[in-house]
Amino acid sequence: MKSIAVFNNKGGVGKTTLTYHLGYALAELGYKTLLVDLDPQSNLTLFGLDPEELHNIWQTEEAFIDDFVQARDEKTLSEFENVARDVRSIHFLLKPTEDGTDIPKTLARPLALHGNLGMIPGRLSIHTYEDRIASRRNDVKSGDPIAIRTVTQIRNFCEVYAENYAYDYVVIDTSPSLGILNKVIISTVDGFLIPCMPDMFSLYGIQNIGKSLKSWKRDFDTIFNLLSDAKLSHFPENFVSFLGFTIFNARRYAKASEWDLSQAHQNYAKQIPTTIQEYIDPHHRKHLTDEQLDDPVGGTAIMHSYSTLPTMAQKYRRPMWEVPDCEELEKDDKSTISGNRQRYKDTQLPFHIFAKDLLTRLEQLEAN
Repeated sequence: MKSIAVFNNKGGVGKTTLTYHLGYALAELGYKTLLVDLDPQSNLTLFGLDPEELHNIWQTEEAFIDDFVQARDEKTLSEFENVARDVRSIHFLLKPTEDGTDIPKTLARPLALHGNLGMIPGRLSIHTYEDRIASRRNDVKSGDPIAIRTVTQIRNFCEVYAENYAYDYVVIDTSPSLGILNKVIISTVDGFLIPCMPDMFSLYGIQNIGKSLKSWKRDFDTIFNLLSDAKLSHFPENFVSFLGFTIFNARRYAKASEWDLSQAHQNYAKQIPTTIQEYIDPHHRKHLTDEQLDDPVGGTAIMHSYSTLPTMAQKYRRPMWEVPDCEELEKDDKSTISGNRQRYKDTQLPFHIFAKDLLTRLEQLEAN
């Protein structure tokens, strides 16, 4: 199993739409894939669940999020196992660690999105787990078992689900924050991808990520120098690697520039590789060729605007290319979607191209 985080310090770059469609593309290419929603806003979850269905999941979990031990003890073993084995949010899975109690032996089933694609839904309350990471982080260096479990449990669950459901890839959606939750996520996945818009904000986002990575790597190295081999077994062997950037959903200006962007956007877009090389340490990108550093993942395959297509994809909980065939289309949407049927359908191949390029970069990690 390989784990991938989709991350930028800048919001509004299409990160969640990209994550969802990447997961679907990987699944269609024959790879069993798990999506994990670790953005408190839970927008990725709404690609898979109706808001009312999500409300029911959260409502069932509410007592456990308040006090896991008390809620568990108030139920019979059979009642608790019925709750625990159903679709549960990522915070429900992490809550025993947050509260310092045993993890249930019963594993919640992923939400099924496709034959090869599952999802662990998000939850707004995940900030309390972040608070627990912050309060325990200093105890990691002294080898405290609960502290170690707290900072490694997200990766551990990725591995447990991969083992139980034969997932090839786990793709994690993150918030735009550089807080400690994302520090733990990014530091313990195998690789991360930065989606960008061709603007000044993405350049500053990359700078901030690069500076944070240096600090996070120092902490990672300190842990490795202090802990025993037995305790280090909970951590990944290597610190995270950078997989590349992509420009997503940018407005197309045909033949205006090399990447069919406006000249102003082209100027910013071409600064992205330079900014990456200046701020992201070579250690994190040593497996990438110069060409891979210069070019977006998948080239221009998914670069240009999808207009309202992603909105319809989330509304009908389908990848864009499946929306025209959705039987539940509302009357007001049918004519517009039907008139753009080929445009919807044409989104599939570019995402497959994007996914294949990303996998090539992941495979190069093994050779380094």
